[in-house]
Amino acid sequence: MQRRTFCLSALGAGMMFRSMANAAESYPSRAVRVVVPYAAGGGPDIMVRQFGPVLGAKMGQPIVVENKVGAGGVLAAQHVAQSAADGYTVLLGSNSHLIQKALQPSLMFDPEHDFLPVTVIGASPSVLVVSAKSPYRTAQDLIAALKARPGKMNYASGGIGSAAHLGGATFVTLLGAEATHVPFKGSVEIPTSLLRGDTDFAFAIAGTAVPQVQGGRLRALAVTSREPMAELAGVPTLREILSSDLAVQEFWFGFWLPRKSSAEVVDKLYGATIASLKDPGVKSNFEAAGVSVIQSDSPEAAASFVRSEARKWAEIIKLTGIIAG
Repeated sequence: MQRRTFCLSALGAGMMFRSMANAAESYPSRAVRVVVPYAAGGGPDIMVRQFGPVLGAKMGQPIVVENKVGAGGVLAAQHVAQSAADGYTVLLGSNSHLIQKALQPSLMFDPEHDFLPVTVIGASPSVLVVSAKSPYRTAQDLIAALKARPGKMNYASGGIGSAAHLGGATFVTLLGAEATHVPFKGSVEIPTSLLRGDTDFAFAIAGTAVPQVQGGRLRALAVTSREPMAELAGVPTLREILSSDLAVQEFWFGFWLPRKSSAEVVDKLYGATIASLKDPGVKSNFEAAGVSVIQSDSPEAAASFVRSEARKWAEIIKLTGIIAG
């Protein structure tokens, strides 16, 4: 009897493991939903929608993009964190989520502990810009003016906690200077404010700044990437000007899954995403939007990157004294 019981138990265990293996192999068996925390028609939304068919072909199932806007990306993150950890609901996670958590520690989600980062897929630096009619032709010219006129100059942003706000606040703080922050309802208003002369300088995301610079409307003084940008030859990095790694600030985004997702699901999504990023069309679409294709060496590397970025942005927010609006 004991031998028979053991055999039946072993048989049951074997069937269970085969069932789990079959489930992993069959993922995905239906459409995968990518939740985008930004409005339809915006840069990240357009890129995900362009990327979706390529990724869907690799996954063998369609990719459905759902926009869930609000609270600086927090609503989308909370929604995905509370979704079933079956691989069918994916968040377009970014450093915006880390920034919001650092600004508002009481938020009911934790980007480091509620998600499993799969991979980073793209990154875009900001560009320190002024109007093409501005008297400031170099970053050193602007720095000299800021120091000579404490509190008399201002910089534009797309709102409190935005990339432009953090870039401007970091720049001014590291200089030991003073300048007034002028937040607008969105980053699309930054170039207009500079051209009207309402603001003196700004840190505009590359996808917005580069066409304006190449079109002769704005002048680029520095970039927040670690290395110079090929699109803006001769423009120095802010890191070399300020001699600080905190001046390296890029908007990056990637795929995150709910924390309890299985390793098999994570690996499947990672492999399909990396294969899709090698598609020439994907690279071309990203570059047209001012975004560099980036991939993590592994999901573990992606998680390590997120942790390091969380520490960096928390340090920046503490340094600048920015508080949530």
